[in-house]
Amino acid sequence: MTHDLVVVGAGPAGLTAAVTAARFGLRVAVLDAGSRAGGQYHRHRAGRPPAWPPLARLHTVEHLAEHRVWAVERTADGFAVHAVAGERDGGPVTVTGRNLLLATGAYDRQLPFPGWDLPGVLTAGGAQALIKGNGVAPGRRAVVAGTGPFLLPVAVALADAGVKVSAVLEASRPTPRAAALAPHSPARVVEAGRYALALARRRIPYRTGRAVIAAHGDDTGLTSVTVARLDADWRPRPGTSTEVACDTLAVGFGFTPQLELAGQLGCATTPDGFVAVDARQATDLPGLSAAGESTGIGGVHLAEVEGELAGYAIAGRTPPRALLRRRAALTRFAAGLRALYPVRPGWSSWSHADTLICRCEEVPRDRIEEAARLGADDVRSIKLLTRAGMGWCQGRMCAEATACVLSDVLDRPIAAPAPTRPIGVPIRLGDLAQGAS
Repeated sequence: MTHDLVVVGAGPAGLTAAVTAARFGLRVAVLDAGSRAGGQYHRHRAGRPPAWPPLARLHTVEHLAEHRVWAVERTADGFAVHAVAGERDGGPVTVTGRNLLLATGAYDRQLPFPGWDLPGVLTAGGAQALIKGNGVAPGRRAVVAGTGPFLLPVAVALADAGVKVSAVLEASRPTPRAAALAPHSPARVVEAGRYALALARRRIPYRTGRAVIAAHGDDTGLTSVTVARLDADWRPRPGTSTEVACDTLAVGFGFTPQLELAGQLGCATTPDGFVAVDARQATDLPGLSAAGESTGIGGVHLAEVEGELAGYAIAGRTPPRALLRRRAALTRFAAGLRALYPVRPGWSSWSHADTLICRCEEVPRDRIEEAARLGADDVRSIKLLTRAGMGWCQGRMCAEATACVLSDVLDRPIAAPAPTRPIGVPIRLGDLAQGAS
């Protein structure tokens, strides 16, 4: 059956779009790799009531859980979405639709530093997912570090799970300009205030202008981290380093949009690396829309508004003006936050010659620098000479860091290439053969 709309991603943006489109009578299929709808934000444990009403209640919506989408392509009358169903025993599945909405979200941005590959060093999102999805505390004593407001809910979640949080270390120094963002999203300001109060009640220190620049331990786990004060460029200030004992480090430097499927279709992107959409969330390709973090990191409220707008547009309905005004305000708020919490180039000074830049293929910094001196002048050339980016994550974690190291050697800006992989997620050769037949 060809659906009116196929949605990839069952997070806030995808779910809102599906519900809105279904409300106007469209037949919708929602594919997601997770076993339960909700995405990362609404992640919940099995047996717990979901934050969203079950999609099964909507008779025109088909929820295809545990479907890992590895490719999308245009067809004569719409789009074909290729997925692998199930974790182990499933097989290839193709879902077709006249319209396609990509709500693929984003993942934690990581910066390499000595020891970032040790057991006990987690992404901030990974630490939160363990708690929300599995009820598992990742350790007994933790440090939360990086940049951005996401550090606050992660620290509170760890503390609520019984973890002793030694400190929250914010690398940036938010300026008084932050107050100017309040009118654009009062609810987000109130939310931040609640988290700040929760930290204060638990006596968790919140320190700005500081970062974890090294982690220490062995194969059995993390034992401590080195914390340093940073200058305006994020270079460690001499004589400010201290060591903090911990067995868990939750670290994150914002988010990177997941664009593999958008790259396969070749839709336009913005200069800062997001899917370009118009006022109705439509891309430059007919029938293709996008919503959520792939169009700009903006949080759950903006993702829901974008999903609703996309649902209206795909159903051929005019959205309420209030919805458009709300998106405009939330978009301004999100842009302001990104300006307040930038990643400064001085972070590359944290790594040493033997610091792994690509963890999958165990490629250290000095091998990338050597390749650059041999003539490699882009990330693809580095990949061919060193295997950086050829591992399980396919460069998701290391491509940007590799570009930064290359920039240091060549003394000019080098951009990480946009993801244009024909296979979006790892799949078995047998599934690939069946899907292509």
